[in-house]
Amino acid sequence: MTLALPKVAASYRAIRVWQRHRDVFLNIWWSEVIWGLVEPVITLAALGLGLGEFVEIEGEESYLDFVAPGLLAVFPMWAASAEAGWGSYFRMENLRTFEAMLATPLSVDDVTTGEVGWAATRGVISSIYILAVIAAFGTVQSLWALLVPLVGVVAGFLFGAVSLSYTAIARSISSLNYFFAVYITPQFWLSGAFFPLDKLPSWVGKAAWWAPASHAANAHRALVTGGIGWGLLADVAWMALAAFLFYLLALALMRRRLIR
Repeated sequence: MTLALPKVAASYRAIRVWQRHRDVFLNIWWSEVIWGLVEPVITLAALGLGLGEFVEIEGEESYLDFVAPGLLAVFPMWAASAEAGWGSYFRMENLRTFEAMLATPLSVDDVTTGEVGWAATRGVISSIYILAVIAAFGTVQSLWALLVPLVGVVAGFLFGAVSLSYTAIARSISSLNYFFAVYITPQFWLSGAFFPLDKLPSWVGKAAWWAPASHAANAHRALVTGGIGWGLLADVAWMALAAFLFYLLALALMRRRLIR
């Protein structure tokens, strides 16, 4: 079977896949919420308050203020990618959830769309956690930060689509470790979330332009600090276009994986 970017054939039934994952999440929310709140607190305390005492940022901005909006990019990236990575693979191969859903009127495109949509939702949930945490630390400087969840939808959909594209070709759940080690982890550290990229060699900045997390970090930093400009729209547009293209790729790869 040849691989070609398909037309989007998902129907309204994709929401049923999303609802199924939502219901599972609501049954175990207490175990999901704890780490989602604790992790950014630990990171802000260790980096912003601890390491920040030894780091100087140009201008009057503190290192805590610099790091805080970056967390809105990197932790939701992990949440969305993990959901469409390990979560989707486990449902597909171990629980056989996909087989059960495809035995209903749901199509492969419906399942794929629901999976990516739920991954985006997990990213947004994570961004809301972190926004509340950084606000408690006093690092939110603008009411534009209220738009963080909207940007989180675009970023989450992008990371979910990229992750599901790889999951569709993964032959074992352990092979997902390559994806996270080679693709996700470098973005975590080299997206501009923890230090300005212009302090690194120029080739790093050029490479980072292709990394979705760097655009997410730029967009969230603009909203949190109030630095609204055309750059914000450019970053969101870049993520939206990439999200659409990877969504089409995920559809094609999941069709090849699931249609016998």
